[in-house]
Amino acid sequence: MSDLQAKDIVNTKNGAKIGKICDIVVNETGEILYLVVEPLKFFKKYTSFGVETNIKFSQIVKFGTDVILVDLSNG
Repeated sequence: MSDLQAKDIVNTKNGAKIGKICDIVVNETGEILYLVVEPLKFFKKYTSFGVETNIKFSQIVKFGTDVILVDLSNG
């Protein structure tokens, strides 16, 4: 999990950084259900989007070296 927490989460639709992973929710068989993403401090401070975002595993497009690409229009 610490490797994943170091990666930025980026939306492929607009290239925006969403934040960093603060938690991972798994089911009883160990499958990842979704990633809990804490918004960037800038967004948390200056906008109403200061809440965590849940990203379903099906929304993940690609795991990169430094980023995780997600499609938030795919739900």
